[in-house]
Amino acid sequence: QLQASGGGLVQAGDSLRLSCAASGRTFSRYLMGWFRQAPGKEREFVAAIRSFGRTYYAISVKGRFTISRDNAENTVYLQMNNLKPEDTAVYYCAADPGDSSSVYQKSSYDYWGQGTEVTVSS
Repeated sequence: QLQASGGGLVQAGDSLRLSCAASGRTFSRYLMGWFRQAPGKEREFVAAIRSFGRTYYAISVKGRFTISRDNAENTVYLQMNNLKPEDTAVYYCAADPGDSSSVYQKSSYDYWGQGTEVTVSS
């Protein structure tokens, strides 16, 4: 199970840190990802982190967002800085026990959290 938290209402330029707590003894082996879905739009890739720490980012967030993981706490984080109104969305964490090569594809992830809402006002 995945439990996402940390969303909220902020102003443009502010920061937020999202957390995703996972259950399971093999969390450290999972590919973990963050996706987001804005109203009326498809769910899109935001960031991912492999078991050994390699990270991937969508172009729209690179340089502003940082994904990290704490395997001892079974938690993955998404630090979001310099937020923009276009970052407004429901953010979902996802897990892939198979550590797929296709980190950008929703279909690679087997488990999804419930989502946490981020609203950025201008």
